[in-house]
Amino acid sequence: YEAELAMERRLGASEKTLFAVQTNLASTYMVLGRKKEAHKIFRDVYSRSFDLVGQDNERTLIAASNYASGLMDLQHFEQAKSLLHKTMPVARRVLGESH
Repeated sequence: YEAELAMERRLGASEKTLFAVQTNLASTYMVLGRKKEAHKIFRDVYSRSFDLVGQDNERTLIAASNYASGLMDLQHFEQAKSLLHKTMPVARRVLGESH
């Protein structure tokens, strides 16, 4: 995924594509135990998505969930709780209660 991310950046890939590759890379880092590196990527993807498409976008909500999961893996429970308290009402409104 590191090589794919570098290639996509060189080719001028869309933000959506870059987000997907970065999320895959971060997930792989988590599996490998490289949690701090994964956390940074999850945080950056969430922040950029929030800035680019806003909090009401499904992509941002997914990024927030990934970021919160990474925070919990690092045992940063209060930060994860705070993020989810902000995100869950938006997710319910945008995606619906049954999503």
